[in-house]
Amino acid sequence: MSAAKRCLGLAQLSLLQCSPPELVSLAAAAGFDFIGARVRPVTAAERPYNLQPGSPMLAETLARMDDTGVRVRDIEFLLLDGSNQREAWLPMMEAGQALGATSLTVAASDTDRPRLADTLAQMTADGKGYGIVPTLEPISYQAVNSLPAAAGLARHAGCRIVLDTLHFRRFGGTLEELSRNADLVPMLQLCDGPERRPANRDGLVTESRSERGVPGAGGFRLAEIVAALPADMPVSVEAPSDSTVARTGALGWAMQLKAAAERVLDEAAGLRAAVQR
Repeated sequence: MSAAKRCLGLAQLSLLQCSPPELVSLAAAAGFDFIGARVRPVTAAERPYNLQPGSPMLAETLARMDDTGVRVRDIEFLLLDGSNQREAWLPMMEAGQALGATSLTVAASDTDRPRLADTLAQMTADGKGYGIVPTLEPISYQAVNSLPAAAGLARHAGCRIVLDTLHFRRFGGTLEELSRNADLVPMLQLCDGPERRPANRDGLVTESRSERGVPGAGGFRLAEIVAALPADMPVSVEAPSDSTVARTGALGWAMQLKAAAERVLDEAAGLRAAVQR
């Protein structure tokens, strides 16, 4: 399948300073099919976006979606820390349902695996009423930091996994692990970066949140990751770069990411075709 036929999205983190309605318009202008929307801030420094039913921002986002045809596929982000966070995820699911999303991305700092498994199972049960499936993201500097660990939890809870190419390379994921658990992955998040891992946790966090690379311009060998997954799997470009956006502007960055992602997807299609011959 060519890149042109695959759904390609723009993750909120790529342009975190843009509100969801602004991101819809930018995604449309750059040629993306969908966006991911951040309905809950990750840090205290982030600008919160109120997308709850009845909010003006939700109405504006839906209007721009209708005008452009850009959809919201996934919402984010909740870090499961071992506390009772049901009062946090239920409003997120309400917002996601209103936006037409089908997944809610979570990660975990909770080191108590039985408790974390129970939390994910509760989230999964709650999500059925909203048409939302939790997707656990293994993150290199969090408690769940490998694909096998995330897969074990997801299979127990009945949820799924979102795979990010940055963290996949940083925690040393293998193509064998990816192929074995591809049935759990509804979407791939695409970015690039240097082959060498940052020296410490602070470096990993900084890289992850604010300085990722353009797909295909680094050392992640993205085409082989994409080729290991189903040819019709949606891909979302999650590549924040505060320094580049300051130079190019938001639309320039979105257009650069779209063109780069298409080149990676075309390369992956070539790899897949070569294997099948």
